[in-house]
Amino acid sequence: MAEEASSLVGIIETTVELKSSVEKFHDLLVGRPHHMSNATPSNIQSAELQEGEMGQVGAVILWNYVHDGEAKVAKQRIESLDPDHNRVTYKVVEGDLLKEYTSFVTTFQVTPKEGEPGSVAHWHFEYEKINEEVAHPETLLQLAVEVSKEMDEHLLSEE
Repeated sequence: MAEEASSLVGIIETTVELKSSVEKFHDLLVGRPHHMSNATPSNIQSAELQEGEMGQVGAVILWNYVHDGEAKVAKQRIESLDPDHNRVTYKVVEGDLLKEYTSFVTTFQVTPKEGEPGSVAHWHFEYEKINEEVAHPETLLQLAVEVSKEMDEHLLSEE
């Protein structure tokens, strides 16, 4: 039984090279998610604070987004913040993802590039599928990459 359960649990991750600074990128994602629809309107329609304080542990954000051509919703709570390392962890507490996953936790970190301007975004998904028929969330990771690139372009256009 334990072996069967473990095949439902997974971790996938990726990195995205960015031209914008660590501070600006982290601030947009964590501190101003309600501005994300300006940066990536085809992927994210809105991000609304439902509970708590924006950019603080315990904050609950309702995301309206498009994934695989379909409108979706996700409610995420900020589980932990590490401002010194520009790291944030979100747990999905409601929404479409929980139709396919019993748990879904996203950790996002942005770090400076070595010896050159810009930064690197690191996305880490930890999840448990409800059954074997559910795909690993590779297309969701691809969405995170697209969103990161569009956020980067948006931030550069603001300068």
